[in-house]
Amino acid sequence: MITAELVKQLREKTGAGMMDCKKVLTETNGDEEKAIELLRERGIAKAAKKSDRIAAEGLVTTYVTTDQKVGAVVEVNAETDFVAKNEEFRNFVADIAKQVADKNPATVEELLAQTSMVETDKTIQDVLTNKIATIGENMSIRRFERFESNGLVESYIHGDGKIGVLVEIENGNTELAKDVCMQIAAARPEYLDRESVPADRVAHEMEILKAQAVNEGKPEAVAEKIVQGRINKFYGEICLVEQDFVKDPDQTVGKLVESKGAKIVRFARFEKGEGLQKREENFAEEVAKQING
Repeated sequence: MITAELVKQLREKTGAGMMDCKKVLTETNGDEEKAIELLRERGIAKAAKKSDRIAAEGLVTTYVTTDQKVGAVVEVNAETDFVAKNEEFRNFVADIAKQVADKNPATVEELLAQTSMVETDKTIQDVLTNKIATIGENMSIRRFERFESNGLVESYIHGDGKIGVLVEIENGNTELAKDVCMQIAAARPEYLDRESVPADRVAHEMEILKAQAVNEGKPEAVAEKIVQGRINKFYGEICLVEQDFVKDPDQTVGKLVESKGAKIVRFARFEKGEGLQKREENFAEEVAKQING
């Protein structure tokens, strides 16, 4: 009898998919060591050996339903930029974006546990593990955002998957939403508006601005007024609606959207690998690892 616990243990040790683990355990009458050997012979267990490699390259992509009511942006990482050009990998990332839009997982962990919409006999984790084995690099589904709207959802991809943007707009049209997406990609806003900026972030910035003014020799009272002026520039850099519109710097994004009778509800901007440690190639170290198994 092959129990779920046996399958789970083998899966944790090898990184192989659940169905693959169950199959080899059945073939070996539950002998774990022989099952591991079978997985290695079939090239499936090698995925686990790649799990400690840094995956900071990869691809960002988006998916929006035809009625523009639901959209998703996802980042899936791999070890090298070369894999991001691999058609099998690109198709996998596109499938993940659609899975997120259609199945609405709350977390990456929940997504990994879902049954794949493409390979219905496997979970997303199983599919991912198999891709690692067949493509030959460590990969991970890092993050996603999903928007569902009564207005419309639009997306934009820049640099062949380097940057992905998702935006939700009320009372606007596709053309306006596309312009806003391109603004977000180019100008890197951190927040929608000044009300969205955490109070401690503002307080910290004001401390810095005041110190700058004092160091410039300004009296305390004058420094306070200077800070109030300069904090507006700070908001203009990090808040989407206060940024100068890239296509027409004479107006802000907020004024543009307002003139169209529309409203930006929220946005997400993913840049591939941001905040991740990049893999550093060390040929000698790589060879040593292979020699030592």
